[in-house]
Amino acid sequence: MKQAADLVLDATGLDCPMPLLKARQALASLAEGQYLYVICTDPGSWRDFESFAAHTAHQLAGRRQEGDTWYYVLIKGC
Repeated sequence: MKQAADLVLDATGLDCPMPLLKARQALASLAEGQYLYVICTDPGSWRDFESFAAHTAHQLAGRRQEGDTWYYVLIKGC
């Protein structure tokens, strides 16, 4: 995760499906190719973000877990 974020979404404390819904809203405000970093504490987000990227034009460029916190890097698609 070396690219600087164009937008950071702190979704900590939000339960499914809110982290993904907030990420979709945030992506709508970005231009194609811009980076969204998402921070959340919802354990189900791991599969949610993977599935979301697989079914949309957006790219899941990175993800990692540190303790009870998950970090995602999404690139806005067209």
